[in-house]
Amino acid sequence: MITVLVVEDTPSERELICEYLRQGGYAVVSAADGAEGLEKFEKTKPNVVITDLVMPGMSGLELCRAIKKVATTKVPVIACTSKNQELDRLWGMKQGVDVYLTKPFTKDDIVQAVRSLGVGG
Repeated sequence: MITVLVVEDTPSERELICEYLRQGGYAVVSAADGAEGLEKFEKTKPNVVITDLVMPGMSGLELCRAIKKVATTKVPVIACTSKNQELDRLWGMKQGVDVYLTKPFTKDDIVQAVRSLGVGG
């Protein structure tokens, strides 16, 4: 089964994303901030990471860079953020984000973003 790590500091959004992914047939691990996300990433070795970009402490982009450093294989990162400017998207991609999704999102947006990466479980 494909495991997705969801890193989101807003509890309601974190739970919504997790529920959408569970309904889509994915195993889900969640974290409330970047530091916890990195810790859970190293422990659970997920296939995909979905992260908010604007979080207290370690931002989603810092988390993305950290993941790219510690991962032994390529683990795709999906940014799910309210930062919807083209410059934000380009900067995110330059930092290693594979899919850039803006809020508000639908269940289909989330599940399709994971499917588009073609990761196998």
